[in-house]
Amino acid sequence: MPAVAAPVVIAAGALVGSLPAGASNPLPAKTPAQVLELVASHKVDRLSGTIEQSADLGLPELPAAGKPSAPASAGSVASAIELLTGKHTARIYLDGKDNARVQVMDQLAERDIVRHGSDVWFYSSKDNTAAHLALPADTQDPPHSRDRQGEPGMHSPDELARQLLAKVDASTAVSVGPDVSVAGRAAYNLLIEPRTDATLVGKVAIAVDGENGLPLSVQVTARGAGGPAFVSRFTSLSLDAPDASVFSFTPPPGSTIKELPVPDKPHQPVPGHDPAAMDHHPDVSVTGTGWETVVGTPRGSASAAGQLLQDPLLAQAAVAVPGGRLLSTALLNVLITDDGRVFAGMVPAEKLQSAAAAAQ
Repeated sequence: MPAVAAPVVIAAGALVGSLPAGASNPLPAKTPAQVLELVASHKVDRLSGTIEQSADLGLPELPAAGKPSAPASAGSVASAIELLTGKHTARIYLDGKDNARVQVMDQLAERDIVRHGSDVWFYSSKDNTAAHLALPADTQDPPHSRDRQGEPGMHSPDELARQLLAKVDASTAVSVGPDVSVAGRAAYNLLIEPRTDATLVGKVAIAVDGENGLPLSVQVTARGAGGPAFVSRFTSLSLDAPDASVFSFTPPPGSTIKELPVPDKPHQPVPGHDPAAMDHHPDVSVTGTGWETVVGTPRGSASAAGQLLQDPLLAQAAVAVPGGRLLSTALLNVLITDDGRVFAGMVPAEKLQSAAAAAQ
């Protein structure tokens, strides 16, 4: 995933209304620390379900974009931002660490990421293109969780919760609200509120399965807003192992197929930052920590600035500011500098401008 897309995806889990008022059978009372431990220790790795995501960030709605045959290159940033507009539905299937499938259901089209053992396929029915990656034997991450090839599969509530919980520190207030029900399952309502004005995030609500600790829903509300700007949630969920045939993939006849090179091994994580945002991006700069993190790319880095502005709607949404152009949303700001660098974060625009000035 392009470095500029990482904070975009982190800032965007999903939004589709609020959770039901409460679960029918109250769960045993737990402290915030106990619910955090429940999430951290969950071992759910077999499931099938449907995830709904929608975002109301103030961006123009973009058509489905992106080609799996062009990972981490042109279109990847636009595709990541496309997933932050409008509504999206995905089907997700997991069976251990070596079998995973995510189907993003676009209008009249479908995007698939499929892992079966060491084989990973990326497919788009929109243009009938496919890409294949043969993973080395020591690879551990399934493609849906950390797609380092750039295809913007919808992230599950589990992944989003992990990324957001990585920002929790002493400056974050954590509490547990009334029980909720998601996809027919009783859940704890973990509430997170940054106690800093240097972030656009007002609060986060994570529905945690009361039985196994799996995050079932993530809602992100912008500072000062009355309702969530972003929500990702399961609408249906089965914890049974999916049928093995789900993970078998053969490109349709006539499809264009590209073989992808094996990715480099991930770099060591930077203390205080989300390691997923840094893997395979040695030139990325990171300033700040937690909710105030700003990620920057050097000039000419995979033409990130050009990718962001090549879409007419995004180019129109980006406004001129001192030193560049600013793409502003309820939860994320992106600064494209005049010299081609890109800075992004869930922070006010002034923080991005300061980071850009300091990096010169």
